[in-house]
Amino acid sequence: MPQISRRVFAGSSLALAAALAGCSSGGASGTGGSDGGGDPGGGTSADGTEITIEHAFGTTTIPAVPEVVTTVAWANHEVPLALGVVPAGMAAANFGDDDSNGLLPWVQEALEELGAETPVLFDETDGIDFEGVADTAPEVILAAYSGLTQEDCDTLTQIAPTVPYPEIAWGTPWREMITVNATGMGRASEGDQLVTDLEAQIEEAVAAHPAITGKNVMFLTHVDTTDLSEVSFYTAHDTRTMFFEDLGMAIAPSVVAASEETEEFSSTVSAENADVFSDVEIIVTYGDESLLAALEADPLLSQMPAVSRGAVVNLPSNSPLGTAANPTPLAIPYILEDYLAELDRAASASA
Repeated sequence: MPQISRRVFAGSSLALAAALAGCSSGGASGTGGSDGGGDPGGGTSADGTEITIEHAFGTTTIPAVPEVVTTVAWANHEVPLALGVVPAGMAAANFGDDDSNGLLPWVQEALEELGAETPVLFDETDGIDFEGVADTAPEVILAAYSGLTQEDCDTLTQIAPTVPYPEIAWGTPWREMITVNATGMGRASEGDQLVTDLEAQIEEAVAAHPAITGKNVMFLTHVDTTDLSEVSFYTAHDTRTMFFEDLGMAIAPSVVAASEETEEFSSTVSAENADVFSDVEIIVTYGDESLLAALEADPLLSQMPAVSRGAVVNLPSNSPLGTAANPTPLAIPYILEDYLAELDRAASASA
């Protein structure tokens, strides 16, 4: 187990006891409504201080509304930033960071609007930076969208009360990511309002792209063009796939059926069985035009209707647009128009 800085244990024994209970396997009930907002498995106590949140590993209790917030894993920092709170520390961007400063452009923009300097950035290439997290002396650690293990969660709760994912690793929908993290900050009603605002922005933007409505879509994982013997895709449990429905599109029934066989966020079928995806009208994946050429040249995968018609959206993995399909609070308004334009183009090809 990684060594933990001792400075975070200088607080009260009450806070430490709450932290140690944070990732227990128990399933105690939440304490009711949370400052007038929704109830994503928890809320505040009657006096408006103690916060209790249920999650995949049990229940976390936060003794008081936290002033120092730290986040780990992909994009959780976007929730406090969207609510006007600068985290003490957060994960550096390890995908789509085109200028190598550890920040995606919408995060940089949010920090500038708040007049804030860049928080401590954790390098999570090899996992959670526990010592780095401890050095920020957090009062709560937010990770509603993450793949924390039980061990990760237990280690983090030795530092501060930790809020992991509600049910499925890397499978927390963007709305729940917001409401759970906001509740952990004692700002549930503000989180609810953020969700409402984003839904309105999505609805307005989608209305300008009627061609995509109802189209059956699937999202391929990073395709290895040197080995096209398998079709790897994100299942209906993954947020990238779920987002299609927010855009008025449909997760292809074949993908839904394949997803029923697993709880994982991705799955694979043999290329020999690629015809099972004959109902897919649009494919989204990471890559460039050379990827489409490789798919079109393959004797099996070229038979997929979306491939044969060129109805493929290639998201460049080395630029911010590559993160567009994974909806997060700050990314949605920043990148939505560009993403919809690419889907619109593919919809026209699929017609």
